Formats: sequence, C-alpha cells, structure tokens
Amino acid sequence: MEVLGSHLLLELKDCNSELLNDLSYIRKTMIETAQEVGATIVGESFHHFSPQGVTGILAIAESHISIHTWPEYGYAAADIFSCGTSFRPREAANKLAEALECCNLEIKEIARGLAIKEAVGL
Repeated sequence: MEVLGSHLLLELKDCNSELLNDLSYIRKTMIETAQEVGATIVGESFHHFSPQGVTGILAIAESHISIHTWPEYGYAAADIFSCGTSFRPREAANKLAEALECCNLEIKEIARGLAIKEAVGL
C-alpha cells in the first residue's frame, strides 16, 4: 500500500468535564495545538450542544483535526488526520490530551492510502 496519510483516532477518557463543555476553551486549545505542531489552519467550525457537549473541527492544509465531547462521561473522541510531513500528529494528540486533563488516553493509528497493483508480465 502506498501510504498517503496517518489517521489517529483518540479515545480521551477521564477528562475534566468542565473543560469538555467549554466551547471557547476547546476552540482555543485546538487552534493552539494545531499551530504548535506545524499545521496550517484553513477553516473551522465549532458548536455547543444543549444541555452540554462540544463538536469542533479544524480544516487544515494537511487534512483535519476534530473533536466531539461528552462532558457527562468525562469523555471525548478526536480524530487527527495528517497527509503532510511538516505536521506532527502524535504530538498534537498528546497536547490535546494534556489540555483536557485526560487521565486515560488511547490512540489507534490507521495508515490511509491506496493499494498498488504490480504490473504482471510487463
């Protein structure tokens, strides 16, 4: 397979519930994290749900960073998809977890890309 990008799936458990419900904090944290790890932000969208929870996405030149929070469970699910070499997705994952005071972080990594068929008999 020709790997075109790395997709990190973050399970952020045992986080600070107040931070998970603070749209301004989530937005600021995600933007600062993206900038600190070399991502180029090209767009954003954030929403606070009633009675609680935040969804946010940063469109970055290298792909995207997104988060969905469940403050009532102290839980957030985040994606970090990177298809550039200047962006450091693992560092972004750790910074995001630290900012949310996450005590139980799980990261699953998926290589994204295309299966390359070898030419036979050429």
